[in-house]
Amino acid sequence: MTIDTEADSPVFFFDCDNCLYSKDLGVLQLMRQKIVEYFVRMGMSEKEAKELRAKYHMDYGLALRGLQKHHVVDPIQYDKEVDGSLPLDDIMKPDPVLREMLTGLKMKKWIFTNAYYPHAERCVKLLGIDDQFDGMTFADYRIPDFACKPEIEAYKKAMEEAGVKDPSLCYLVDDSAANVDAAKSLGWTAIHVTDDLEGSKHGDYQITTIHDLPKVLPHLWQ
Repeated sequence: MTIDTEADSPVFFFDCDNCLYSKDLGVLQLMRQKIVEYFVRMGMSEKEAKELRAKYHMDYGLALRGLQKHHVVDPIQYDKEVDGSLPLDDIMKPDPVLREMLTGLKMKKWIFTNAYYPHAERCVKLLGIDDQFDGMTFADYRIPDFACKPEIEAYKKAMEEAGVKDPSLCYLVDDSAANVDAAKSLGWTAIHVTDDLEGSKHGDYQITTIHDLPKVLPHLWQ
């Protein structure tokens, strides 16, 4: 069997939350509160809910993964009550600077998120960039033991869905150090969005905002 290497072209993978938009919008804090509220509705105290949310996130990458392993839960209903109930319309606005940057990036652009697809679709639409991406790899809550970053299986899934075989043709921008480290270990070019430019040793490049991507990879915008 021969591999059609000529068909392989670069893909730029974009994390969604706290990456395409600034963490200063407070979406992460709202998400955490929604998760805690969901746990409380399951019968836990608020203290127990906060501790378990943090533990499941640490142990499994996502609180939902822990819920699925240790409790009876409807993942789609969970998504509706957590991400689906976030007041994004009130806090997320079109970003013309981001749109211009994405328009100037002449390669396949792909969302790579640990969220379920409705949340990411909502975000890119509110940011005014929903027409800028060729596809999306998301955490498929419908599948038991679904893959999510930073699990290597999730990156392989992203490459397969985006139609790229050569890891050296893959780029990722993400605010999670663990996700960036996993991408770099596979041979991807990885960019860490962080407030700590001096302290971050993660990825090939570090930026404080996604708007600065052309500054660290100028050749991609030429």
